[in-house]
Amino acid sequence: MRGAGLAAAAALLVAGTATSAYAVADGITAQPGQYGYAARLTMTDIPNPDGSHHDSACSAALIAPSWLITAGHCFHDVDHQPVSGPVLYPTAATIGRVDADGPGPGGHDVAVVAAVQSPGHDIALAHLAEPVDDITPLALDPAAPHLGDVLRILGWGALRGDHPVPLSRLQSGQVQISGIADSTVAVRGRAPRWTTGACPFDSGAPYVRESDTGGPVLVAVESGGPSCPHPFDETASRIDVVHSWIQSTIAAPE
Repeated sequence: MRGAGLAAAAALLVAGTATSAYAVADGITAQPGQYGYAARLTMTDIPNPDGSHHDSACSAALIAPSWLITAGHCFHDVDHQPVSGPVLYPTAATIGRVDADGPGPGGHDVAVVAAVQSPGHDIALAHLAEPVDDITPLALDPAAPHLGDVLRILGWGALRGDHPVPLSRLQSGQVQISGIADSTVAVRGRAPRWTTGACPFDSGAPYVRESDTGGPVLVAVESGGPSCPHPFDETASRIDVVHSWIQSTIAAPE
């Protein structure tokens, strides 16, 4: 799993860390105005079993004005078991700008107040303290994925697994579906490199199908994989198998 379980990596969240044009391991830097639905989750003061605390981060996507989707393991208890309910540590969502820590107007910084875990899947819905009404949410793909489908990953994760520091600038890259299971898909890097793929703190990153004839749709969210960058399979949780659950959850009275 990537993201909130990396207590040791949190010590590397220091000011002045150098970044690179390549991230989402071996991806490319998003430009202003792109991918407004992409979100970064920043978690602070996460409790450890020994009584200490750490910070962490995950990636996510806006799928309704008051809801983000991410990996289920991004919201957990002190024993790192995924949990639903009010968040157990401060969690802030940055939505609608490609430079989460950058100066200037644009985008939203909104608290996450609760999480809802999908039964049996590494997927969680994060409820925002206030709605985001000026960004078009990412649509959900109700159809089953196919081998060979090309998807775009969008995340705020590290450059490398051996230096796990989340970035403030949104990164993207293309992957291709290399395997399909009942509730997950396997994806491998495609562009700009064959090693393009998720890194620590990309947990929950959206995998999006793009087309010339319609808007982007969410196919899966990042769950876990080998140390990055790598040319092997990443595991992502399928959206189509929980589509009805997502729709009923975000439609429930608040």
